[in-house]
Amino acid sequence: MAASIAPVALDAMGGDNAPVAIVQGAIDAARKGQAIILVGPEERVRAELDRQRASWNLPVQVRHAPEVVGMDDHPGQAMRRKKQNSIRVALELVRDGEASAAVSAGNSGAFMAGAMMVLGCSGDVQRPAIVSVLPAARGRPLMLDAGANVDCKPLHLVQFALMGEVYSRRVLCVSRPRVALLANGEEASKGTALTRTAAAALARSGLRFQGYCEGRDLLGGDVDVVVTDGFTGNVALKTMEGTAQALALMMKEALHRTLPARLGGALVRNAIDEIRRKVDWREIGGAPLLGVDGVAVIAHGSSDRRAVANAIARAADGARASCTEEIGRAAAQASALLDAERGEEESTGIRGRRRASEA
Repeated sequence: MAASIAPVALDAMGGDNAPVAIVQGAIDAARKGQAIILVGPEERVRAELDRQRASWNLPVQVRHAPEVVGMDDHPGQAMRRKKQNSIRVALELVRDGEASAAVSAGNSGAFMAGAMMVLGCSGDVQRPAIVSVLPAARGRPLMLDAGANVDCKPLHLVQFALMGEVYSRRVLCVSRPRVALLANGEEASKGTALTRTAAAALARSGLRFQGYCEGRDLLGGDVDVVVTDGFTGNVALKTMEGTAQALALMMKEALHRTLPARLGGALVRNAIDEIRRKVDWREIGGAPLLGVDGVAVIAHGSSDRRAVANAIARAADGARASCTEEIGRAAAQASALLDAERGEEESTGIRGRRRASEA
């Protein structure tokens, strides 16, 4: 049995299906032994627990938070004006040591803003990144950033790589993660000025850096950590989700079209179900926000009870690994790597100009 940790603080009011699915997921996680603190309007949360006929012998507490952040609320303003909202209170429980992690399926922008305000960044981290575990053919590759930072500088990409390597190694137990930058080709001449600068710095980082990977490589399992900016990462992630849903629908229609197809479908049903589970985002549960000084997990806004329970499990895994400080220390290397690369470029330029003048 996994080592016990402090309770996970769960925003009971976040997501499209709150509080019903949130409470259901909390009950499922608690039945497996994970302590939970449900955060939200106490009367409403307790009423839902009673409606679910949840046994009070389960390790579930309720912490009162009278205010709720709506999906249309401005993230920063909501955190500043609604001091007792369920997202902020959940994060404060982590900051104060009463919870090991915070999970929310609510307004992701508000959750990120709240994590920055309440927890702060770990070490020299410039910007936290959302980490998504991809449904690959082999292994459990990570992609970051998956949406937190639309505009990035080389420093951010280098930090994402260093942070992702720690998470892959410490949480997913990959002994020596293979790291790559997402680009429009594998050749060193591809990419943008942003990716080329980051790639040059990562080449001297000591990481198992593979260079560039393409979109077609994301699900192959040949890379463990894929690094990109939040705009590209979010588009890639949503494209994969939509593709999986479309393929599932097309397969279902094809297997019900004729009698032979239905018979064939019955024979391969178990294999199809296995593939469906592998690409189902609900099995992943949530995306950790790496780089803040604590464990924070963003769950999908459409989370049902299974997704919520899995998001709680992902948060608990992160808390057990206890790698927040190591992530902060790793991120501190980024500036030195980029300074070294700039120094090499300047030295090369000086030598080139000297040779030109001598000629």
